[in-house]
Amino acid sequence: MNDLFTAIPTAITAFTATNLDDVLILLLFFSQVNTAFQKKHIVIGQYLGFGALVLASLSGYFGGLLMPRDWIGMLGILPISIGLHRLFIPDTDDSDQEEETVENSDSWLSNLLSPQVYSVAAVTFANGGDNVGIYVPMFASASWESLLVILGVFFSMVGVWCYAAYRMIQVPAIADSLSRYGNYLVPFVLIGLGILIMIMIICLNKRSIW
Repeated sequence: MNDLFTAIPTAITAFTATNLDDVLILLLFFSQVNTAFQKKHIVIGQYLGFGALVLASLSGYFGGLLMPRDWIGMLGILPISIGLHRLFIPDTDDSDQEEETVENSDSWLSNLLSPQVYSVAAVTFANGGDNVGIYVPMFASASWESLLVILGVFFSMVGVWCYAAYRMIQVPAIADSLSRYGNYLVPFVLIGLGILIMIMIICLNKRSIW
């Protein structure tokens, strides 16, 4: 019973420590909301990306790694490619795209399969190298009951993170700044994020060797 009670603060601490940088990414995403890129795309993509991180980390519980540590650094290519795409091929908000979005707005499946969702999910997953490094040993040391509690807290916190970022973007000063400069900042933030991910993993691998 004590393990179940300690699992809650442990999960909150681990999630907060590994997802503080996601708040900035979510703020940038919410600042880009328009007819084609909607709030639901961000929330669904955040859940998909984080769910993929949890699935990869569950290898620590069930044994064997789904993804070798050397490969995690390659995740930095995802935000770099998305950032380059946004830099050289800016999103267009033409009438045809708006009509298509309105027509499909009520389709849950179309939202799930939309490229906007996968862009958010890809960035969330690529930004999770530190998540996997922390979650794998935590899951491996947890009992089945504690693991369920941890996962419940994790996925609840994803919703809290999305709501907090959405509320923050309602602050006029933040909204005005990101609305004015967000389109220019997002590509460079994503490219920088990808480079930092690759550098971080290379440094961790060198440290583990020595």
